[in-house]
Amino acid sequence: MASELQDIQLTEAKPLLVENVPTPVPVIPETAEGEVSAETFIDVESKEHDIQTGYGLLHVTVRGSGKGNRPAILTYHDIGLNHKSCFNALFNYEDMQEIIKNFAVYHIDAPGQQPGAPLFPQGYQYPSMDQLADMLPGVMTHFSLKSIIGIGVGAGSYVLARMAMNNPSLVEGLVLINIEPHAKGWFDWAASKITNLTNTLTDTVLSHHFSQSELSNNADLMQTYKQHMLEEINQQNLSLFVNAYNSRRDLDLGKASLGQPAKTLKCPVMLVVGDSSPMVDAVVECNSKLDPTQTSFLKMSDCGGLPQCVQPAKLTEAFKYFVQGMGYMPSAMLTRLSRSRTASRSSSISGEDGRTRARTRTNSESKEGQYAEVF
Repeated sequence: MASELQDIQLTEAKPLLVENVPTPVPVIPETAEGEVSAETFIDVESKEHDIQTGYGLLHVTVRGSGKGNRPAILTYHDIGLNHKSCFNALFNYEDMQEIIKNFAVYHIDAPGQQPGAPLFPQGYQYPSMDQLADMLPGVMTHFSLKSIIGIGVGAGSYVLARMAMNNPSLVEGLVLINIEPHAKGWFDWAASKITNLTNTLTDTVLSHHFSQSELSNNADLMQTYKQHMLEEINQQNLSLFVNAYNSRRDLDLGKASLGQPAKTLKCPVMLVVGDSSPMVDAVVECNSKLDPTQTSFLKMSDCGGLPQCVQPAKLTEAFKYFVQGMGYMPSAMLTRLSRSRTASRSSSISGEDGRTRARTRTNSESKEGQYAEVF
C-alpha cells in the first residue's frame, strides 16, 4: 500500500437519488462548523437499558427501530466521554436523521461512564479492553441483533476492532475514528506516569483528545469538555476506564503467526482522523496494516481530535457513501453538503476546460484503499 496519502476532494462516485423529504424529527440546532454547543449532550427520542453481561452491566441507549434485516448501528465512545458527548452532535445532525430512519442505533456506555453512574465498590476489577469487547455479543443477543455496523472513537474504536477480530460474522462494517491499534510502549508508559504526577485526570484526557494547538487556542471547547467530564462522569470510574485503555494489548494487525494468515479486519472499514489530531500517525499506520480493498481513509482538514463533533456534516456524508458501498440506502437523499457542491459545480461547469475535467476524474479514480479525503 502506498505510504503517501493524496489530498483530494470527496466526490460523488455514486450519484444519489432524491426521494421524498422525510418527516421532520427533533434535531439539535446547528452551531458554526468547528464549534460544540451545550445541547450536544441532549438525548433525542431514545430508550435506556442496563444489560447484564459476563463482565458486568452495560448501559445501552437505543434510538430508532431499523428496517427489515439490516444491521444495527452500534457506537462506542472514547475515554473521558460517554455516548452523549461523543456521538450526539453527529446523530442529532439534521442529515443524519435519514440514517436513523433506516437503522436502529445502539449507543454503548462503557461500564460506569454514563451520567449518574454509581461509584464502583472498593476492590472492583474493571474489565480489560479485551473483556469490554467480549461484552458486546451479549448485548447483541439481548436485543436479537444478527449483525452490526460499528462506529467507535479512540478507546471505542479499539473495542469494536477487537470484537470484529474475535467475532467477524457479527460485524458488517466499521467506522473507526482516532484508532490506536498498538499497546502502550515502555516510553509511553513512563511518560504517562510523569504526566499524571503533574496533570489532573481531566487534563490528561484532554491531551489524549486534542493537539497542543487546540488546547491552547480553543479555550471554550476545552472548558466545555472539562466541565462535562467533571459533572457527568464519576471521576474514579473514569480513572478505571483510562487505566484499562492504557493497559490494552496490541491488536497485532498485519502480523502473521506460524501457519496462520496475517491478522486483519475482514469487513469494510472506514478510518477517520482530523488533520490536526494527535492520533494522525497512529491512524495512518493502522491504514497501512489493513486490506486495501476493504479500507478507506478519511482525513478531515480544519479538524482536530473529535471530527464527529466538530464536522458532523462531512462525516454524515462520508458515512452515507460508506453504507451505500455496503449495499444499503442506494437511493439516500442528498445531504446539504452534497447539494451545495452539486450547485457549485453546475454554476461553474461552463468555465471548466478539458484539463480541469481530466484532473477531477483523476482525483475521483484514486486507487481503492489508498486515498485520503481531505475536505
